[in-house]
Amino acid sequence: MKKRGKLSPVTFINSRITATISIALVLFLSGLVVLLSLFANGLSTRIKETLSIDLILQEGTSKAQIQKLQVALNKVPFAKSIAYHSKEEAAKQLEADLGQNPEEFLGFNPLPDIIVVHLNAPYAHPDSLAVIETQLKRFSGDIQETEYRKELLQVVNENITQAGIILVVIAGLLLFISFALISNTIRLTIYSKRFVIRTMQLVGAKAGFIRRPFILSNLLSGIIAALIACGLLYWLIYYIATNIPDLAEMIDLTSGLILFGSVLLLGMLISWLATCLSVNKYLRANEDDLYKM
Repeated sequence: MKKRGKLSPVTFINSRITATISIALVLFLSGLVVLLSLFANGLSTRIKETLSIDLILQEGTSKAQIQKLQVALNKVPFAKSIAYHSKEEAAKQLEADLGQNPEEFLGFNPLPDIIVVHLNAPYAHPDSLAVIETQLKRFSGDIQETEYRKELLQVVNENITQAGIILVVIAGLLLFISFALISNTIRLTIYSKRFVIRTMQLVGAKAGFIRRPFILSNLLSGIIAALIACGLLYWLIYYIATNIPDLAEMIDLTSGLILFGSVLLLGMLISWLATCLSVNKYLRANEDDLYKM
């Protein structure tokens, strides 16, 4: 007859595999939140970079002055790209939209030359735009006035801020849930070794010596689980890239490293912390409590 409470190697291996898979699934869910945050950040950057400032040039500004102004604007940090639209191009576009050229009934072209400055995402903020607008007015005497859609800029920034707050709350809740689930999984694996911990205490082993093998074992499980989760996330990104290329473009090499690094770090950190807490629980327990747990 088998001794009561003895854990067979097969049972221990099966429980370890089950624990690793459970941790991997939890880390995969956590990685999804990070991936969603990266997509949201990439989308907000794209939206912000569609915002622009129109520089209306003075009447009679020469082509040479316009080219000089374009070269100077290309060097400023807030400009992502510069586009020049002549009054002739604007008249042709107006004719295409309305079906009539304004010069035909006015006798002259009332439209101005315009330089469109598309902004880098960090500068697409109402406070930054106010400073940029002031700088541009002093930038050159060839600039008559500046125009941009303040209402649209305000709405975009408010929506992006609200989306960011929602993602932070979701990430915080999922991080708490992830820690609870992984901690419970690791606690169950250590529960079966509680009498081993007591025996090691009785022979004079120090707490650090007792914790070390459990920490190393569960750290290894956390790393393996994180690698499994990263593999699932990589497959998901590949699927998105195949079916939704525009969305996949928002994940570059840096974003990928952040994603996989976060999952790996999270798996190691939670495994280490949960192991320490679980082992410490049995290190502080008296002998009677070992039979009640």
